[in-house]
Amino acid sequence: MRWALVKVCVAVTAMVVVAFAVPLGLVIKEMARDRAFSNAEREAAAVAPALSITTERDQLERVVASAGSDSGMAVHIPAAGDQQAVDIGKQRAAGKDIATVRRLGRASTTKVSGGATLLQPVALSSGAIAVVEVYVPESEVSNGVGTAWAVLAGVGLALIVGSVAVADRLGVRMVQPAQRLVEGAHELGEGKLGSRVPEEGPTELRLAAVAFNSMADQVVQLLANERELAADLSHRLRTPLTVLRLNAASLGDGPAAEQTRAAVAQLEREVDTIIRTARDAKPQTAAAGPGAGCDAAEVVRERMGFWSALAEDEGRKWRVAGADRPVRIPVARADLGAALDALLGNVFRHTAEGTAFAVDLHNGEDAVIVLVSDAGPGIADPEAAMARGRGSGSAGSTGLGLDIVRRLAEETGGDVRIGSSVLGGTEVRIWIQLDGRERTPGRRGHRGAGRRHRQGKLVSTFNRPRSLP
Repeated sequence: MRWALVKVCVAVTAMVVVAFAVPLGLVIKEMARDRAFSNAEREAAAVAPALSITTERDQLERVVASAGSDSGMAVHIPAAGDQQAVDIGKQRAAGKDIATVRRLGRASTTKVSGGATLLQPVALSSGAIAVVEVYVPESEVSNGVGTAWAVLAGVGLALIVGSVAVADRLGVRMVQPAQRLVEGAHELGEGKLGSRVPEEGPTELRLAAVAFNSMADQVVQLLANERELAADLSHRLRTPLTVLRLNAASLGDGPAAEQTRAAVAQLEREVDTIIRTARDAKPQTAAAGPGAGCDAAEVVRERMGFWSALAEDEGRKWRVAGADRPVRIPVARADLGAALDALLGNVFRHTAEGTAFAVDLHNGEDAVIVLVSDAGPGIADPEAAMARGRGSGSAGSTGLGLDIVRRLAEETGGDVRIGSSVLGGTEVRIWIQLDGRERTPGRRGHRGAGRRHRQGKLVSTFNRPRSLP
């Protein structure tokens, strides 16, 4: 924008300079020519009185010498009666031009070698017409024209340079606020909620900065209100959880009682985590930095240890693959556990008792894939199931669990896909990017094709039917 403004100013200024300088240069040239011939007319007029008095050569030569130079002026007197023609000075004009001026009786100019001549007719006392020839060299006709043109060119160049400087300053005054507005918008889009834009520059940009800052303040306030609401709603769960914990404590001993008490304790911890996270406003997903994150294999083993007990009670066959060695991922342990619980909870909630399920973990070069599959009826509309608040369409499904999983994957640059599993039911595939190169919004399309190709290679081994224990 800045350079576009400079180019426009240069073009406009150049057009104005040309529009004024060219005619002015031609006027200067014409004025110099008129000045030279005006001087020649004065010289010719100085000889006219002497010609009206005498035609003697000696006297006329002295008059010509006093009026001009011998090489620049000539006098041509025609023959009359017994008087012969007299020619004083060097003749440069053609004889026919002199005869034409004598016949017409008016002054004329004619081109000659090295310049031009002024032919001025003068009436003699005898009635004849003498012609005074004044030579005007080309150097006198163009005297001062070059200097004047150089001055005009310098002035025009100075105007263009000045317009560039002024346009550059105006461009900076307009572009810098616009750039700061763009940078602020990018920072706000990246989650830097403290980003604000200086309210300066032209009126329109200043109003835009005011509107942007107001919008950013409202976003911060809305997020704060949302966090407070989440904390308040979570805090309301404490009372029923306390009752549930007391009831679980009275169940006595036994595997079912221990599982119930463990589930209540886990639920209390999750509620506490939600409240602390909402109050502190510190996101836990996609822990950044080398060494951060968790061991996905350990989390899978831990959560499957919890859900396997319930699976045995309902007669479900289950399988875990790929969790026998450490698999580091840039995701917080609690977040991965919550995502697995959401998916496995969906299996138990939306499939009949006795339905088998499996969890597969695969570690690639730049990504980790977690596959949760079941032998249930499947999901008729996977795209609708991924929409927050929509769910699979069955009773009790809100879609929030799948939304948690999707946000976890996308925070690392990955994604989530729902398809058909080799067990005959639903397969939820979580792609977790290890390098985080696609976290910036709007950049995921640059490597989408290559990633899809690698994803197809990574999960090709999962597409083979496997037996369940």
